[in-house]
Amino acid sequence: MTVTFEDFKLNKQLLMAVAEAGYTTPTPVQEKTIPLITAGHDVMGIAQTGTGKTAAFVLPLLMKVKYAQGTHPRALIVAPTRELAMQIEDHV
Repeated sequence: MTVTFEDFKLNKQLLMAVAEAGYTTPTPVQEKTIPLITAGHDVMGIAQTGTGKTAAFVLPLLMKVKYAQGTHPRALIVAPTRELAMQIEDHV
């Protein structure tokens, strides 16, 4: 059985954004980690560049903060280098 992004119970806006970005099928790292992160588990994932690690943690994060209100920060993403932080920002 092929897993789809709809199987992760993402909201319509996120599903539309994923589709508009051209993604149709989750990568193995996304398939394994998104359900765990969504359920509140801590996850450490290791995969090669370009395998969808950023989306694997950002999609569940966006689901958690979607109803947050106010102007204060609602999430913090820590990256080991400025270059990686900028790449993550571009993707998000």
